[in-house]
Amino acid sequence: MTYILAIDQGTTSTRAIVYDANFAALAQAQAEFTQHYPRSGWVEHDAMDLWTTTQTCIAGAVQQAGLAVRDIAAIGITNQRETVVLWDRKTGAPVHNAIVWQDRRTAQTCMKLREAGHEAMITAKTGLVLDPYFSASKLAWLLDEIPGLRARAEAGELAFGTVDTWLIWQLTGGASHVTDVTNAARTMVFDIHRLDWCQEILDLFDIPRALLPDVLDCDGNFGTTTQATIGAEIPIRAVAGDQQAATIGQACFAPGMAKVTYGTGCFALMNTGASPVPSQNKLLTTIAYRIGGQTAYALEGSIYIAGAVVQWLRDGLGVIVNAADTEAMAIAADPGQNVTIVPAFTGLAAPYWNSDCRGAVFGLSRNTSPNELARAALQSVGLQTRDLMEAMRADMAAVDTGQTVLRVDGGMSASDYTLQYVADILNAPVDRPTHVETTARGVAWLAGYQAGLYPDQAGFAKTWAKDRQFLPKLDPERREADYARWQRAVAATIGFGT
Repeated sequence: MTYILAIDQGTTSTRAIVYDANFAALAQAQAEFTQHYPRSGWVEHDAMDLWTTTQTCIAGAVQQAGLAVRDIAAIGITNQRETVVLWDRKTGAPVHNAIVWQDRRTAQTCMKLREAGHEAMITAKTGLVLDPYFSASKLAWLLDEIPGLRARAEAGELAFGTVDTWLIWQLTGGASHVTDVTNAARTMVFDIHRLDWCQEILDLFDIPRALLPDVLDCDGNFGTTTQATIGAEIPIRAVAGDQQAATIGQACFAPGMAKVTYGTGCFALMNTGASPVPSQNKLLTTIAYRIGGQTAYALEGSIYIAGAVVQWLRDGLGVIVNAADTEAMAIAADPGQNVTIVPAFTGLAAPYWNSDCRGAVFGLSRNTSPNELARAALQSVGLQTRDLMEAMRADMAAVDTGQTVLRVDGGMSASDYTLQYVADILNAPVDRPTHVETTARGVAWLAGYQAGLYPDQAGFAKTWAKDRQFLPKLDPERREADYARWQRAVAATIGFGT
């Protein structure tokens, strides 16, 4: 039992990766699943798809590694956050599709609560803004809109969880109804200062406390898998939401260290140390991790659409065949055209938090081709990143951390063009690690450390290695012109959508 299994359950696919005693990734399996869009702005998953793909990927990764499940010493789980799953405690069957973090159906509910003056209290306790992005309004919608669910919830027949909780319940055969602090902190009903569910907010959303899981540290004992579920009894020893897991995987353990993950969306986290920093610039104050009984907090900026803008070019417009094509297309784009894409397909997240606006393209001409659209799509990722980092710098202005380098990861970090533009528009170095799958790596290390296989936090930090550093080289005048044009485009997009 000298191997670690990391489960990485994401928004569009599930992965399982097997690591050996030397922390090398031996094998991985990945499976995509169907996205459901019942209405405009609504996004759902079949929760059973999340579970069955997890089982399939575990079996596939273990088989590819030439192992048996019993060879696994411990399991770490990382997951898409905020997504709401509600299921029957007796049967383990979901009572409705999972409502995904991207879903905007509760925008009006959140607006009414904001207008009623509740946001300040919610932000003070949870560090979050009052937005449909988080779990609370989604869970309340299920209880209010699906016949019979509220009565069943109040009778104790149902269980709620984010995706980690759902998978743990299934893996342990219903023995464990638990979550970790990082996932709990994204529900908008968890007090990040007291590290407990907040009754005042539960009452505001009319959510029965009996629905909620127990909350453990990231390195807690989350239960044991069963023979029936994956073929062996293996302890689950690490859990963290995907962005926090990436923060751990990037070894951002010192205050001021920051990472950005470029996946479907874009998520920037900056470690602020043992004390939460209330944001004055519309960022989120959240929990980075809690390990060994010590809590580290973070500032977070979230962008809904990063890699998804390239998927839109491919699947929506049909102007590219493969996502990787955008790199050469962006380089070949006409430098005389200034096309700007604001990818607000489901609204804008930090630092704007506007649910009503929708995506827009500016600067089109008769000569605009797919090349210019590809360049604008990749540049939109860098421009949104600057929005986040400007807000973080302002919030951390009083804290002299000496940290100036940004660590990046996620699928889109493979694009040299994108990362070069990020460095250019930020006027700061950008470091890509040798191991870009930092989300799975974070929980794999933590599970392996708990199992006695891997080094402690300081030892793990020494394993971080740089693949390439991108240094800014864009002319300062052009840098500021690009950003000013982006700000005008965002203002116009928000103005049109309200």
